[in-house]
Amino acid sequence: MTDNAFYRPAGTTARDGYTTYVDPESAGWGYSSLRVLELAAGERHELSTGDSEWIVLPLAGGCEVSCDGETFRLDGRESVFKGVTDFAYVPRDADVAITSAEGGRFALTGAKCENRLPARYGPASGVPVELRGAGQASRQVNNFGAAHVFEADRLIAVEVLTPSGNWSSFPPHKHDTEREGESQLEEIYYFEIAGAEGVGYQRVYPSGPDHTTDVLAEVRGGDVVLIPDGWHGPSMAVPGYDMYYLNVMAGPSPDRAWLICDDPAHAWVRGTWGDQPVDSRLPLYTAPEGDQ
Repeated sequence: MTDNAFYRPAGTTARDGYTTYVDPESAGWGYSSLRVLELAAGERHELSTGDSEWIVLPLAGGCEVSCDGETFRLDGRESVFKGVTDFAYVPRDADVAITSAEGGRFALTGAKCENRLPARYGPASGVPVELRGAGQASRQVNNFGAAHVFEADRLIAVEVLTPSGNWSSFPPHKHDTEREGESQLEEIYYFEIAGAEGVGYQRVYPSGPDHTTDVLAEVRGGDVVLIPDGWHGPSMAVPGYDMYYLNVMAGPSPDRAWLICDDPAHAWVRGTWGDQPVDSRLPLYTAPEGDQ
């Protein structure tokens, strides 16, 4: 079953010059945002950050990001399947301009926040590339905006690459209750699939009687799944098509941390990974060495 309240196919959220536009108001929650911006060669886009902090992340192509009297040149990348990218952080209450000499596609991951931090450049060489899971649950995580990696006020964002035929976001897990060992975070999944005809699948199901998020979606490039609560996973890459998703998270927790709880029905799977190798296709790529 697919609940259209939480599954947003490509193009259905287009607004204000963005091909994807999800904000707290349209999502029905308090913090997390995602915009995807496509620029033609030489095109310039201006925005005000308002009450949210943002990371400008190239998905394809490079750009310049100007904010607070500084300009950050982002080399970007050919595609999300070709390499780690550099990025720029811009704070709340700022005017920002994004210009791309050769054109490209750029994600803006955002979170409502209270504190105004400095605008900064994040080099690709500083992005930890993590291999998670094992066997057919192997995946790659690019931790560019993870809580333990890059300073922000509330925003957490990472990229996940799943080789064809593998399942990621598994065991199913949740982060919808503020308690010891678990943080409360809303989450956005934004998908891209390698290959024009490629598809994947995303599952979300209720984690308790007060949580009703229930999604089984066939996802294609540009699709979005919203996860206000619930067990989420697996994210399934069908044979022949590698899958990418961008995770954007934020929430009311006083500490900026990604603390999860596995579905106890499937948590035992983690215990099998020690006897299995990580998929030999991973990593799909590594971060470059040194400064960009």
